[in-house]
Amino acid sequence: MNTTLWIVTGLLAAVALAGGISKTFIPKEKLAAHSGGEWTNDASVGFIKTLGVVELLAAVGLILPAVLDIAPVMVPVTAVCWVVLMVGAMITHGRLGQFKLVMVNSVYLALAAFIVWGHFALEPFTG
Repeated sequence: MNTTLWIVTGLLAAVALAGGISKTFIPKEKLAAHSGGEWTNDASVGFIKTLGVVELLAAVGLILPAVLDIAPVMVPVTAVCWVVLMVGAMITHGRLGQFKLVMVNSVYLALAAFIVWGHFALEPFTG
């Protein structure tokens, strides 16, 4: 089970890293021009960049605490935060009628929920 948790955590961290890089470093106009980026039309540049930084921090928080064995409980805590972020993303995309993206976000939410369940119930980090 531990291997499965690491694989899922790595996949979710990669998703968070990709999303964080794009929101942090790609201009708002370019994001808005792509399919799925329409939500940025109603968001400020500061909000978009903040979401990007939050996603970058999530990528770090999903991996480094366990790898460095410094507060590894932060891995499932970060996954809980990702669940909350995905609920917001699902609401945002749902309001725009982007149901494919709602489904993608629900998969990311499920991965994060698996990490939470796995590390709090099945394979808790022990010190």
